[in-house]
Amino acid sequence: MQIGIFSIGDRTPDAVTCRVPGDTERLEQMVDLAVTTERLGLDVFAIGEHHNPPFVTSSQSTLLAFIAAQTRRLLLSTATTLITTNDPVKIAEDFAVLQHLSKGRTDIMLGRGNTGPVYPWFGRDVRDALPLSTENYALLRRLWTEENIDWTGEYRSSLTSFTSVPRPLNGTPPFVWHGSVRTPEVAEQAAYYGDGYFSNHIFAPPAHTQRMVQLYRERFEHYGHGPAEHAIVGLGAQAFIRPRSQDARAEYGSYFAGTPRFGGLSIGEYSDRTPLAVGSPQEVIDKILAYRSYAGDIHRLLFTIDAFGTPADVAQEQLHILGTDIVPVLRREMTPAAPPALPLAHAERVVAEASN
Repeated sequence: MQIGIFSIGDRTPDAVTCRVPGDTERLEQMVDLAVTTERLGLDVFAIGEHHNPPFVTSSQSTLLAFIAAQTRRLLLSTATTLITTNDPVKIAEDFAVLQHLSKGRTDIMLGRGNTGPVYPWFGRDVRDALPLSTENYALLRRLWTEENIDWTGEYRSSLTSFTSVPRPLNGTPPFVWHGSVRTPEVAEQAAYYGDGYFSNHIFAPPAHTQRMVQLYRERFEHYGHGPAEHAIVGLGAQAFIRPRSQDARAEYGSYFAGTPRFGGLSIGEYSDRTPLAVGSPQEVIDKILAYRSYAGDIHRLLFTIDAFGTPADVAQEQLHILGTDIVPVLRREMTPAAPPALPLAHAERVVAEASN
């Protein structure tokens, strides 16, 4: 089981001081968080992609390459890369370069994003989101596995005898996750190709996540990739931890109240309806362990701890509590009963060798 952190790179005002970090400061905070993630023994650091304020994560491969230069073991991923508005040729090139520079510590999560206006900014129509996702990913796979490609599609110019360079490291493309909150077609696409499916369910109730994961598992088996219980599932998680639950709720209340996405509910109401975990280490452990009751075996678990105006020093404190008090228990209690049907990435071999 892989456990790590994902950051969306928002520049939200500090909920207490109202101070907004600058672009440089926010990027450096994310790098520092990644370095600490590795030092504490976690497995993965992932970053989102956004092209609108208040975010700084418009160039994922650049930021991940910088992090790769300062780490040795950490798996580097995205959460997510926009398969709809990015050119598949550029994705293939950028992440092959990152693969080589990181010595294979690279995989990628693909998705449609949650910002409608981004589509016309890149010459696309949001109404074409699903067919764009299907066509672009079909091309991306070919770019990584074939040379001298001839390609004709609906949404980009044709290719004639085209070879994407550099080629994937050791001939093995980055492992692909398909990320979604609410779209069954994304779960279907992941199952069709035998890729991983990542449900970022921090805003959705468990019953919804259960339906999406179950669909993916059933279709994974249908397409002949292995038993449903071996399908490759990842989940997003959101937590705020203090030694005493009342302190966690009191402190997190400021960040929670300033976030419109929480819909005006109290922390208690929202925690009861969603996977949000706010409390003592044991309370957070209990909440996360319950994920298995509706999602089954989980192969990747990513926490967000620095979003919605959480100051950098508080995010670092949260990461230390996770790494020392919570992650060891989760690894012991949530290790999948069987390995995934397919290896998550050849990066795992690279990481194992680097650790020896």
